[in-house]
Parts: sequence; C-alpha cells; structure tokens
Amino acid sequence: QVQLVESGGGLVQPGGSLILSCAASGMIFRAYDMGWYRQAPGKQRESVAVITNGGTTNYADSVKGRFTISRANAKNTVYLQMKSLKPEDTAVYYCNAKNTLSKNGYWGQGTQVTVSS
Repeated sequence: QVQLVESGGGLVQPGGSLILSCAASGMIFRAYDMGWYRQAPGKQRESVAVITNGGTTNYADSVKGRFTISRANAKNTVYLQMKSLKPEDTAVYYCNAKNTLSKNGYWGQGTQVTVSS
C-alpha cells in the first residue's frame, strides 16, 4: 500500500531554515503530483507547495520566495526547503501524493515544525 513518511521537522528560531523530506513507497512515484500542506492549531489544513509529476511548482503566497519544493524521482522522495522561517510557519506539515490519472490521494502522518525563539 502507499506509504508516505515525513521527516526533518523540529524547533527552529525565527529566520532559520529547515528541510523536510517525504519518502514514498508502494507507488509509482513519477505518476503522482506531490505536495506539502500544513495545519496550525485551530486552523484548517492549507496547501503550502505542490510539484507536479512533470516538475511544475506552485506555492502559497505566504511562502513564495522562502520555500522551495523539489522531488527526486530516483529516490521516491519530495523535499521542502524552508528558509527565513517565521513564527506563523509553525504547524504540522503533511506530505500528500495525488495520482495524476485516478486522482486518488494519500497523506503522510505529519511532522511538527515550530518556529520560536
């Protein structure tokens, strides 16, 4: 079955950087669009960044210029490089995979990112 495992979260000071990774298994990775979403306490889950199977990227306005999504198809892994982190970036970050044909979607278990001094 499809499994997505996130890693790389943690506590970082404002202005700091983190790189999140999401390792996928049980799927043909190149057949999926991949995305990062986040959910802060008391808020709805929101899209942060998406990368299509063809490599096209899209970002939420709040992270443009600070976050970069990338994928390594040979490693079945998607990354989220986060720079200039702000306290409002604090959330649980989830990896998402969506099949480009069936539109079936899958979620990882999430990784906590906390930006605080």
